[in-house]
Amino acid sequence: MTSLPIASRVKRIKPSPSSVASARAKDLRAAGRNIVDLTIGEPDFRTPDNISLAGIKAIVEGNTRYTSVNGTPALRAAILAKFKDRLGITYGENQIALGGGAKQIIFLALMATVENASEVVVPAPYWVSYPDMVLANDGTPVIIDCPAEAAFKLQPSDLEKAITDRTLWVILNAPGNPTGAIYTESELNALADVLRRHPHVHVLSDEIYDEIVFDGKTIKSLVTVAPDLADRIFVVNGVSKTYAMTGWRIGYGVGNPVLVAAINKLQSQMSSCPSSISQAAAVEALTGDQQAIANMRAVYEHRRDLAISLLQNVPQLSCKTSDGAFYIFSGCKGVIGQRTPQGNVIETDQDFALYLLNEEGVAVMHGGAYGMSPFFRISIATSDEVIREACERIAKACSKLTP
Repeated sequence: MTSLPIASRVKRIKPSPSSVASARAKDLRAAGRNIVDLTIGEPDFRTPDNISLAGIKAIVEGNTRYTSVNGTPALRAAILAKFKDRLGITYGENQIALGGGAKQIIFLALMATVENASEVVVPAPYWVSYPDMVLANDGTPVIIDCPAEAAFKLQPSDLEKAITDRTLWVILNAPGNPTGAIYTESELNALADVLRRHPHVHVLSDEIYDEIVFDGKTIKSLVTVAPDLADRIFVVNGVSKTYAMTGWRIGYGVGNPVLVAAINKLQSQMSSCPSSISQAAAVEALTGDQQAIANMRAVYEHRRDLAISLLQNVPQLSCKTSDGAFYIFSGCKGVIGQRTPQGNVIETDQDFALYLLNEEGVAVMHGGAYGMSPFFRISIATSDEVIREACERIAKACSKLTP
């Protein structure tokens, strides 16, 4: 077979760790293993009926053709209204980029701007795809550790130290994946002060979990706290997490019209536009009855409390509450150096994740995939029964370890 050369941009990145972990769990289940999978980062709820029916209506009425690269007029209007309502900022239609999920929008924003020697500041723990997206676009990810002692949040002094004349972007994700951390208004103001001293630095604000916030808290956005920086802040969002629409693949971003024009140019050559059917469903999601959001949020908060209460009973684990999203990021320093029943030493959180999978059939994500060890992430986007079963298995696996 003739060998086809693969571009270096592909060779320098790795497959998404979460996709790999999920596929491994599915393979084991298909082979007959009893696997409890806590790796999946998507709602377990059905898309609300009013949204699904809007998609069906679009099909029945023949709204199945290409749209403008930045979406239908109805969806653009819905997005603008949503951002106006939440951020208090009025954006124009020339400031909207629409894509096949927020993930694509982030990738296109980096593709449109990052070149050789461009640096992108990525606070860790980070969503697994950020560093590889930077690498794929010939940039350099600059990782800043944000430990549990700092509530997993970027500190102004650390940001100041990381910025060079090559820094192009800072990525902020709140509520964050994998930690669920959110920033207070004062914390965002402190970061904004740093950014004002470095006018060449832009911010990619990933707010995909903005409606999944617990304990009556509300999320603040950097663009709202520091409107003077609005032309340097690209806010990314979508319908996937909030409305249980991961498979519909609709994401969007708003910001500097020059950046948006570049993204739209790339999109025009990449996929022309997102699905017209999904766009129709997204309009209903953004403008229709919003009660489903509150209902799902309440369930996630209950599940968070359940998972934390169970994991906190395991001596080797350290588990703090999360402010949002649907993940628990638990420390596992207590298992490092311990031996499994087979006599193997657990040296890393990846070893621990593999031990949980092999010993008790629990699939979790190791903290190293998010740039911080020794931790592991579980998804609580699953039933109470699954959470209880998984946590019981984790506790059992930990009880088998010896010094």
